[in-house]
Amino acid sequence: MAADLCKISPETYTIQPAQLKEKKVGQLENWQVDQFFEKGYVLVPKFFAAEELEPVKDAINELVGVVADKLFAAGKIDDKCEKAGFYQRVTLLEKQFPGAAILVIKTGILPSAFQALWSNERLLNVVEQFIGPDIAGHPVWNLRAKAPQNEQLTVPWHQDNAYLDGTNLQTLQPTAWIPLLDTNANNGCLQVASKGHRLGMTATHTCCAGGTWYVDLSEDEMVKTLNVNMHQDVVTCEVPYGGVLFFNNCVPHRSVENVSDMTRWSLDLRWQNPTKSNGFFGLKDCVVMRKADDPDYVIDWSKFANTDRTKLQEKEMGKASKDEFSTAIHGPWMRRWEIVNHNRHTEAHDAYIND
Repeated sequence: MAADLCKISPETYTIQPAQLKEKKVGQLENWQVDQFFEKGYVLVPKFFAAEELEPVKDAINELVGVVADKLFAAGKIDDKCEKAGFYQRVTLLEKQFPGAAILVIKTGILPSAFQALWSNERLLNVVEQFIGPDIAGHPVWNLRAKAPQNEQLTVPWHQDNAYLDGTNLQTLQPTAWIPLLDTNANNGCLQVASKGHRLGMTATHTCCAGGTWYVDLSEDEMVKTLNVNMHQDVVTCEVPYGGVLFFNNCVPHRSVENVSDMTRWSLDLRWQNPTKSNGFFGLKDCVVMRKADDPDYVIDWSKFANTDRTKLQEKEMGKASKDEFSTAIHGPWMRRWEIVNHNRHTEAHDAYIND
């Protein structure tokens, strides 16, 4: 499929809303907001206190424990590695059952600690600087368990718009990428192609990269279509623990390989104006977090948090998987782009369509 040339919308990603004269708690400096719109990203090295992220780590420990218990009960692993630390356990489980990390990240239910982080007052105050006072959480949120030297968990160049249906190209959807350790080029931090969003275009992607389910944006396409200078515009974003990397849904980015001996845990959370299309193939609505006309609004997480996005994606393809230990991931984004590389993920996609 060609780039979405008919839906070019640079103003969506480059023109900021009116800013408040008096800043709310946690809000960015004017130059940081300017950078978000001019370069497509801004790195805030000190945003959360360490203790604010501990409940998130506790929730992840519970998720890992559930997966380990299931694998052990099914006879697929011999050791649940319960004494291993937060950054080592998934790495050890992966050695016994390749794909254990995928089983953890496929968990589609949103823990209460994730809900609290996503709706953190200071975080929403920053998002308000990007999209205005009406704020909703986007249905695509991700827990990343980037185990060492694992192709399945190394995301290639892409624009987030490429995973959506194209109806959202005039919707600014800011992402907060929140690592749960100090990140660097050794353990799998992100790289951003600065200013690659400024034309407001979603370039042509292909599917799927290597042995993964990820769409892929070639460097040649980035240069040709998005005017990215691969020598000057690529920025390695080493985000410390407690820091946040904010970026938009049009700027190209990727993660580099984790060559450390620890799992690099992170969350990416997204927002948008609730009145605009979320582009999620009609599968799931946003969760409203703030209303400009209702300062006392309370978020209703009941339906959103308990709706498993992974199962919705599989059902949209025809049916949900019955194998609880399947590490194949596929979804409707695979139908948007030409499949030029077939693997077990695309085979699962084809099997669902043709069944």
